[in-house]
Amino acid sequence: MSRDTFVISKNMSRIRSKDTSIEVALRKALWKEGIRYRKNYRALPGTPDIAITKYQLAIFCDSEFFHGKDWEILKPRLEKGNNPDYWVKKIERNRERDIRNDQKLLAMGWTVIHFWGKDILKKTDECTSAIKETIFDIQINSYESGADE
Repeated sequence: MSRDTFVISKNMSRIRSKDTSIEVALRKALWKEGIRYRKNYRALPGTPDIAITKYQLAIFCDSEFFHGKDWEILKPRLEKGNNPDYWVKKIERNRERDIRNDQKLLAMGWTVIHFWGKDILKKTDECTSAIKETIFDIQINSYESGADE
């Protein structure tokens, strides 16, 4: 069953780059935990969806399709679908860009976390716990490095 290009175009035009349902779900959970953040922080490479500047923690909420989750499985499916050249190249560029931005952030001293959208929606508490554990680790490392001086 092929879909009309008008329907596809209309659906694609509604895909947002900020304030997606996965971002909002994670932000609400963090706010409830008392964790304050900047959203879509443009001062950093890759414009993290959530940036906890106090701890230099950048969090990305990645959709499975556009960021190529299980790429070894997704790529062959895309190659058989509509407009394979466009989609395979687009997602490969997205994945490469994510890696470059992560490297830049790490070089700046930031900690980077990526969560998949379905994990955020289905396991919000686990994602929040992972963030809280990371913040704790950052605090411990900061204290230890400050105590060494």
